[in-house]
Amino acid sequence: MKALTIAGLNLRRMFRVRSNIFFVIIMPMMLILLLGSMFGGTSSPRIGVVDGSNGVLSADMLERINPDDELTIEAFDDEDSLVNAVSKGRASAGLIIPSNYDKELKSGNSVSVRFIARPDTGGTQLLASVNRAISGQTEIIRAEIFVARELDISPEDTVVIVRDVAATVSRVEVRSRTEGEAVFGDDISQFDLGSSSQLLLFIFLASLTGSAALVETRRFGVSRRMLSTPTRISTILLGEATGRFAIAIMQGLIIMLGSALLFGVTWGNPIAAAAVMASFSLVGAGAGMLIGSIASNDQQASSIGLGLGLGMAAIGGSMVPLEIFPETFRKIAHVTPHAWGNDAFAELLQRGGSFQDVIDEIGVLLAYAFVLLTAAIFALRRALTR
Repeated sequence: MKALTIAGLNLRRMFRVRSNIFFVIIMPMMLILLLGSMFGGTSSPRIGVVDGSNGVLSADMLERINPDDELTIEAFDDEDSLVNAVSKGRASAGLIIPSNYDKELKSGNSVSVRFIARPDTGGTQLLASVNRAISGQTEIIRAEIFVARELDISPEDTVVIVRDVAATVSRVEVRSRTEGEAVFGDDISQFDLGSSSQLLLFIFLASLTGSAALVETRRFGVSRRMLSTPTRISTILLGEATGRFAIAIMQGLIIMLGSALLFGVTWGNPIAAAAVMASFSLVGAGAGMLIGSIASNDQQASSIGLGLGLGMAAIGGSMVPLEIFPETFRKIAHVTPHAWGNDAFAELLQRGGSFQDVIDEIGVLLAYAFVLLTAAIFALRRALTR
């Protein structure tokens, strides 16, 4: 019970510092948004469609947009869900076809089709495809209306004549193909990469920079006063370790829940994602406790924690995705626990992996945690009893 009281005290001390609210809650969300805009987005173009017409001409227009099945066309029930998917990067663009599309075109009248996209290159390219498809379709329809009026024949005969003639017109054919494999997988949303990498970055940072509180506890004699009471040193060690772990878990939950609510990140298999997050939190707790046990003052602990946290995050792929690292540097990156954590979340988020698929990464993280926590416990015991 005393150990939990010590852990709760550490957690309260963290949130008493107002600047921590920015670094724990606001800054991770800002960086997720930034990385999502730089490296996020679907690997294959995906266009969402709300087809209010559900007619022959609207279906023909969608076929013209995607003649070679290079796009993924996904149907949406309403405009709000489509806009939400585009804004979160789950669809590259959206197309809203009105209910009177077929009727107006057959009558020779104009009709408006709404197109929505993010302000990036992918949206511009899809807009060109949509414009080309609509122009091709309207040319055929105008030709049919013209022939029917000039020859005074039925619409059915007009369609046959125009289509037969159109088939004989020479066309310029352009073919394209994609070489290699997609770097980030085929079904990754705009913010998946940023969310997982920032989760690891800020769990580690919060744990390491929070080590300053442990230094203050030692310097101000709080630990020695606890030892003067009927409190065993093992209880103090357990309480401090639990406090560091609680801080790391709190940071992880804030990022996981915040990214899910704000950016629609699903985190893959929930049990596996929670296990990876908890394992990495143990690593952060051990590292933070170790620094807090050996640092001479809180400024030194904060400086070491900040430098070590940012440096290991950069090497381990939490600032730039591991997928774009050279092969040799990617192997070096796995000296850090961050690289193993990023590998685990890549398996869960990009490839839909299960708990069994990330068991090796979890095992490595637990090994890191065991070594760091063991070293931290011995270091803190020595600091408190000497």
